[in-house]
Amino acid sequence: MDDRGYGTFGSSLRDLPRLRHSRRGRESSWDRSGGNDDRLTVGPGETAVLADLTGPGAITHIWCTVALPDGKGPNLSDNDYLRRLVLKITWDDQEAPSVLVPLGDFFGIGFGRTANFVSAPLQMSPQDGKGFNCWFAMPFAGRAKVELLSELSEEPVYFYYYIDYETYGRAEEGLGYFHAQWRRENPADGIGDEGQTNQEYLLEGTNLDGEGNYVILDAEGHGHYVGCVLNVQNLRHTGQWNWYGEGDDMIFIDGEPFPPRLHGTGTEDYFNTAWCPEEEYHAPYHGITLPGGPNWSGQISLYRFHIEDPVVFHESVRVTIEHGHANKRCDDLSSVAYWYQSLPHRPFGLPPVADRVPRFP
Repeated sequence: MDDRGYGTFGSSLRDLPRLRHSRRGRESSWDRSGGNDDRLTVGPGETAVLADLTGPGAITHIWCTVALPDGKGPNLSDNDYLRRLVLKITWDDQEAPSVLVPLGDFFGIGFGRTANFVSAPLQMSPQDGKGFNCWFAMPFAGRAKVELLSELSEEPVYFYYYIDYETYGRAEEGLGYFHAQWRRENPADGIGDEGQTNQEYLLEGTNLDGEGNYVILDAEGHGHYVGCVLNVQNLRHTGQWNWYGEGDDMIFIDGEPFPPRLHGTGTEDYFNTAWCPEEEYHAPYHGITLPGGPNWSGQISLYRFHIEDPVVFHESVRVTIEHGHANKRCDDLSSVAYWYQSLPHRPFGLPPVADRVPRFP
């Protein structure tokens, strides 16, 4: 391998003929005894190191699947183990991890649930969405440490995985480090519908500062926001029209005042759908993986990836969305934000298990 770095290669079919000079590698759960027990058994409270790589390099693909003993699958967990298992990634020996997200949410669907869907960077594949895939490129200069944390209280889990990566002859300037963060407001700080007509509650009122918006990402540094998964559990039980998504998206770049340059017109509009959708849909950059039940009841999960249109920030970014028009609704909101930035980043944590497990549908 010569002294070349990450390179300028794209990922299209047209770029595949361009000869490269990296070296491929893989960490996986293959049975080192030569048998067929190709998995890790991770006990409750344990942390498993999935990969500890020396750079310069880049993680190019992650695949995994997970199950409880006795053939139990996702959604039949020690309450919801896809929220109790945590993916943690730390770059270049930083003190704080850059990825700290419940496993299921990281791969694109909230509430500890799975379903088949296809997007460009994330996919859940058959059977029943139990095959998780990530194609976000994750370059690093010195070291990449990937860990799985189990915060189950009783059951071990069986974990199967591939982590595919490349190594290079030199580190390259100007590459951001991949980050992902999980957040939740349960419930969001709304006002309730007492004393208002349904139209007043869902459609009227003003928001002229964005201060009460649900925050998807609040980061500092130089980088670009590349998308999110947003989960909404509709907590308003009514026979009236009960649309959850009148909230506008507002993205504040580098400390700009209200109104931000990126101010949207409604939740479904930010997620590139229209007219209060109730259908499952998935495309390369946007989709609805869980559409909810009748009258938008229950659990909804949506994604929007800024692959062709990353949101660049030089000092800071604050990605927000109203929870209902003028932040009136009190639903259960959670999210994963994905972004790249220079190191070090502003550290962030993860709520304890009791604040992560989903409500019953």
